[in-house]
Amino acid sequence: MSPQSRAAAAPAFAPGEYSLEERATLLQLAHRAIDTTLNGEPLAVVPSSAHLSELRGAFTTLHLEGKLRGCVGYIAATLPLYQTIVDTAIAAAFRDDRFEPVTRPEAPRIQVEISVLSSLRPIDPGGVEVGKHGLLVSMGPWRGLLLPQVPIEWNWDRETFLSQTCRKAGLRPDAWKHGATLEAFTAEVFSEPAS
Repeated sequence: MSPQSRAAAAPAFAPGEYSLEERATLLQLAHRAIDTTLNGEPLAVVPSSAHLSELRGAFTTLHLEGKLRGCVGYIAATLPLYQTIVDTAIAAAFRDDRFEPVTRPEAPRIQVEISVLSSLRPIDPGGVEVGKHGLLVSMGPWRGLLLPQVPIEWNWDRETFLSQTCRKAGLRPDAWKHGATLEAFTAEVFSEPAS
């Protein structure tokens, strides 16, 4: 199944801000961005709706055979959503330092997951809800972010989620108890079915 037909088939759908058609459009756009980059071609993008042109932060996560293959995003809403997806898909595929760049044979088998972020807001540790909130922990120059789906995938409780976000920032696991700034966000998360 081609990336385009796979994305158009049926992204995982729960009611949210984005329609099934808009979700499929963004998933297809992520695949097109990866494919055109592999082929050395420019990607001309025209937004399909004003809604997809709104300034939004987002992350694009890539999986291959059920394993993480790249994840990059923008916290701040500085670009139209469709452009954010193009940029983060290319970065996740080719510039995530944790992985080798995606290869041409891998590209058709990549599964894309998109997380469209709400704005950040300060939160107390006791207010963090696992499965609802993503977290940004910061202290001085160190910052770490984990998306809302991460603690669910790892079966973490709230304290583990807080500690792991501190670790992601390069801080001590208990920095959330000792002056680190906590900010929360929610995300509308959707993906295509695994091939």
